[in-house]
Amino acid sequence: MTGYNELKGAGQILVVEDDPVQRRLLKNAIERHGHVVHQAENGRIGLEMVKRDSGLFNVIVLDLMMPEMTGLEFLDALHEFGTQIPVIVQTGQGGIETVVQAMRAGAFDFVVKPVSPERIATSISNAMRLDQREVKARAGRRSRSGSVGFDDIVSASPAMLRVIDLAQRAAQSNIPVVLEGESGVGKELVARAIQSGGDRSNKPFVTVNCGAIPHNLVESILFGHEKGAFTGATERHIGKFMEADGGTIFLDEIGDLPLEVQVKLLRAVQQGEIETVGARTAHKVNVRLISATNKDLIEEVKNGHFREDLYYRLNVFPITIPALRKRKEDIPHLVRVFAERFSSEQKSGRRMTVNSGALALLTAYDWPGNIRQLENAIFRAVVLAEGPELTEGDFPQIAAQLPEYEVVDHLALVADNTGLDPDDSYGEDFRASISGEVHHRLSEASENAIASVNPAGDVRRLADVEEELIRFALKFYRGQMSQVARKLGIGRSTLYRKLKDYGIDPDNPQKDAA
Repeated sequence: MTGYNELKGAGQILVVEDDPVQRRLLKNAIERHGHVVHQAENGRIGLEMVKRDSGLFNVIVLDLMMPEMTGLEFLDALHEFGTQIPVIVQTGQGGIETVVQAMRAGAFDFVVKPVSPERIATSISNAMRLDQREVKARAGRRSRSGSVGFDDIVSASPAMLRVIDLAQRAAQSNIPVVLEGESGVGKELVARAIQSGGDRSNKPFVTVNCGAIPHNLVESILFGHEKGAFTGATERHIGKFMEADGGTIFLDEIGDLPLEVQVKLLRAVQQGEIETVGARTAHKVNVRLISATNKDLIEEVKNGHFREDLYYRLNVFPITIPALRKRKEDIPHLVRVFAERFSSEQKSGRRMTVNSGALALLTAYDWPGNIRQLENAIFRAVVLAEGPELTEGDFPQIAAQLPEYEVVDHLALVADNTGLDPDDSYGEDFRASISGEVHHRLSEASENAIASVNPAGDVRRLADVEEELIRFALKFYRGQMSQVARKLGIGRSTLYRKLKDYGIDPDNPQKDAA
């Protein structure tokens, strides 16, 4: 893959890793992309190297689990030293708790072992592009030109890099593409990148949201109509396919097309002809068709809501874009880019940064609305922010949905423990206290591991483990039944049935119900 992954020049990379085999693998992978690698066998040596020449290193790749000094301790020491070198942490544990702690400690990015050479190279490339002036210039260029390329897709996750790779291949031909994924994952962005990466880059790109058009108008809007074709048709309308002639038409939510319109779309795909409403002859069109859907089209075919022949005509090159919750590595990068873009658009013109606590909070959230929801959250926070830095306090709606970040629930507790004034709840000292409470909650969770075997050394019964897990979840999420059910992956009715079966009192989960 070229273009997107290309690095902007060689960098000086410090690898802090206690395992000599891992150090050698990382060194080879990083040097393969033209960088110079410096090595430290533990955190203390790495810290001394940074103190000795802090201006030398562009990026630090840091293992979290090391003897003498852990990765988190290294991050804390680095923060005290005052250096701004971006740090990429490596963890053998993919749990969100570990990621949250690393992000709160100031990590720029995280990778899960074993990391592929492509993934670490992309992460280093992103870290080296941390210079906000470049991000700002790119955002400005994009807003002026209106074009979107593969370089504009912000990503570091292997799943999304695979999407970009497939999309770049699709851009080299006129093959019909179907982009699958939940609402808000960036399907239109990928579609625009495909168009700009092909030979139609300077031709029209026409977007149609099939789900937003009244059914009785879909045919007219897509294929046009002649004057007098129906009541209210006072003038001729050429339609979206004619507008896109020579370029690309992007049909979003194609699963919502009425069956009678699907017949005409099939003809357009097969023969390159469209039938304008009220016209006596068909019109030839030359369009590149990219479709998108958040539905399972094969299920729509089985249910009789989508034509099978059209499905196989369109679904030649399917690309599935993963939900944001399945590629959390992308969240810190997206947050930084959105914060920079939106703050540069404000009249004040001040550059807005995001602190580590806010990055950790946003990374921990699952974002059911995907990138669109994240973008809106950053936009709102930038507009309402009073200082030059976004903090956890700027995202109260997100914090309220995460028990470990529920600031409102912690106010009285922290005030009692610290003597701080709750009315000053967004002061630095108060937020630091809340952060300590968060770490306490996370530590408490890790200490409550559920045993797999009984005292006799035998594997425990599944029912016993399930009961213990439900009790723990009720305690951890403070009896919030919707949250408990969602995190356990079961419905609320199933949860209530299991509470009854196990005799669990939801108000006092550690005690058997009477």
